[in-house]
Amino acid sequence: MKPPSPVDGSTLSDTAAERAAAPGGAPEILDAPPSAEARPAVRRSWRDRFGRPPRRPLLMGFAAALMLLIGGFGAGGVLVHDPILTNSPLGFWRYGHGRDLAAMLIYGGVGLMVWAWIRLGREVLARRVGGRAVLTTAVVWMAPLLFAPPLFTRDIFSYLAQGGLPLAGFDPYEVGPEAMPGIFADNVHYFWQDTPAPYGPLFILIAKAVAWVTGDQIILGVVLMRLALLPGLLLFVWALPELTRRLGGRVAVALWVAVANPVMVVHMVGGGHNDLLVVGFLATGALAALRGRHALGIALATLAMAVKASAVIALPFLVLVWAARLSGSQRVRIAKAIGAGVAVFVAVFAACTLAAQVNLGWLPALSAPSMIVNWMSLPTAVGEFSHTLVSMLVNVPKQPFINVARVLGAILLVYIAVRQWWAARDGGPDAVRRAGVVLLATAVLSPAMLPWYVSWGMALVAAAAWSVRALQVTVFLSVMLTICYYSDGEDALYNPPYLVAWAVVGVVAAISLVRPDPLRLSAGAPERSRRPAPVPVPDGADRSRG
Repeated sequence: MKPPSPVDGSTLSDTAAERAAAPGGAPEILDAPPSAEARPAVRRSWRDRFGRPPRRPLLMGFAAALMLLIGGFGAGGVLVHDPILTNSPLGFWRYGHGRDLAAMLIYGGVGLMVWAWIRLGREVLARRVGGRAVLTTAVVWMAPLLFAPPLFTRDIFSYLAQGGLPLAGFDPYEVGPEAMPGIFADNVHYFWQDTPAPYGPLFILIAKAVAWVTGDQIILGVVLMRLALLPGLLLFVWALPELTRRLGGRVAVALWVAVANPVMVVHMVGGGHNDLLVVGFLATGALAALRGRHALGIALATLAMAVKASAVIALPFLVLVWAARLSGSQRVRIAKAIGAGVAVFVAVFAACTLAAQVNLGWLPALSAPSMIVNWMSLPTAVGEFSHTLVSMLVNVPKQPFINVARVLGAILLVYIAVRQWWAARDGGPDAVRRAGVVLLATAVLSPAMLPWYVSWGMALVAAAAWSVRALQVTVFLSVMLTICYYSDGEDALYNPPYLVAWAVVGVVAAISLVRPDPLRLSAGAPERSRRPAPVPVPDGADRSRG
């Protein structure tokens, strides 16, 4: 048996074993071909059952999660009036030097989490671990954060308040949390106090249920809200292996990119964002469509839209997957699929709206995120930069520059979406991949962008084949997205020294993925650096020639 190469060529495609779809049921994460006849029956240890995850990355990430958990009680999205820590001997953790120590613990935890992720990634690239090991490791990292205060955000308090508004007789699409004084509204970020909910009826229904169960126990509400969002992650993990095989990727790489990623662990789980439901419904909807269960695929994607409207981008692409299975000319097939897809969409969305007992008032509220002005949105960045240049010559207001740039960004997004949709007209896995590309473009070109918005597109793009260079770029961007907000949820995008310091960390992490010890800090590193580096050989290449 030939030894695995450190890097699997220019693209990281799946192995034959990982491509074997599970027969007729849930996808399985296969690390080796199942063959009971080829090897004698041996008693499997608990580590074998969980894929034999590498100990050091697993323990390092778990330690990082504990650091984030403990630090979060002092420097995370803490309560205004904490019923446990306030006026207790541990209250110092939330103020002054205690809070500074808590912040140091959080950022140290982020750094350690990135290090653990990179070490796990090396194992994945060298094919020393499979998908099951990556998933086990990610679960261990996430588990402590289910009980942490919100990290790098306060959005979960907005969710609870928006769920409490209809219980108190208010329309969450007409008023903001400030209309309902109480412990929920008190903890909502001041920026969103008077903002109606921009979320769909399904999420309002979930938030209402959590608020009803919670009562005025806000700590319980934070934990229950995370647990209510967890099915989205479970659906995503369930669908990703088979989706990866169908899109030509490699299961272990997809899980490492999308599930073990610090953005997923720290922001999506630690922050408790409802985008978890979006990625779960999108991935399962895409898989259902590729399996030929088109109505179910459209229904699941509609549920994703009933959480966040941005998921509507996937629906036209799933229609193309459906059209490819119908008879007739291409135009006739697409027309048939559009008609059937619209019927499914209307039925599912109407059911969600009736169950939540709300109306379509959330559509005007979709403009609420545009109130955010930061340069992570490419059009906003162009507008701010243009204003900076012009203001050197003449004093002019900034907002018109931003407005014009956002209109141009919207035009560019429409162009990309139409072009990608037409290129995907033959349906199949390519349509799903292109849907992911457009969802990523939507996150970057929308008037406002937040770190967890990239999860919409990554839910589908992660399943495709990745080049090593693309993985390195993903590492750098993941580091920056993880820390671009402070641990308490405030904007850190206009703190240059802070961003530069973390950019250095991101660059070192990206290089470390394929070149351990890039700073040559270990013993004997200078001597090793003078030796010629081994050239990665793609699997299947002739290794006999020098």
